[in-house]
Amino acid sequence: MKYKYVLFDLDGTVSASAEGIRMSLEYALDTLDVPKPNLDDYTLYIGPPLIDTFRNLCGLDEETSEKGAAIYRAYYDKEGKYRNKVYPGIKEVVDALREMGIKTAICTSKQKPVADGVAKLLGITDWFDEIVGSTLDNTIKDKKDLIPYALTKLGGNIESDREQTLMLGDSRFDAIGARLCKVDFIGVSYGYGSVDEMNEQGAVAIADSPGELLKYIVNG
Repeated sequence: MKYKYVLFDLDGTVSASAEGIRMSLEYALDTLDVPKPNLDDYTLYIGPPLIDTFRNLCGLDEETSEKGAAIYRAYYDKEGKYRNKVYPGIKEVVDALREMGIKTAICTSKQKPVADGVAKLLGITDWFDEIVGSTLDNTIKDKKDLIPYALTKLGGNIESDREQTLMLGDSRFDAIGARLCKVDFIGVSYGYGSVDEMNEQGAVAIADSPGELLKYIVNG
């Protein structure tokens, strides 16, 4: 096998989560009493770190963005995360990889406690060797930092293991992180991101289903 480590993005790759994310973002913006941008394009806010969404998409200052992120997380934990389900076929992919001796991890920009809560709710915690999320102090929040961090959690090292590492995701944020870390990236078209944008960032393949994803991984 070419790969020793396979990292899975969460939203749009392992789970369908758009509804809960959108409603939580809307709630936070309503609570702050600030104008809501058009949220019809999920690619604008599913994938990037949450704090960046409030800053860049919503145009809020640092202090208000921090407040918005806190409101969002509280509401998401109470309501939003329950509008979430695992894509059919993902378990079979992870099981097959682990049977081949490949180490697997969720690698998401969600903060670690939130990622753990979602994984527990979905019943997927034990599917993976690690659940890796951004740190509470936001020093590790972008995929370019999360990928090396996830590797260390799995017992690897980005410098020595990048050629045996694969990132899976549905957006340009995942693809950019993989490119900057010089690891392979396979995109999925069934999530929320743009196939063109993932290809522009150097995706080695685009899978239309979890089953196709496994074929690409195995054939390396």
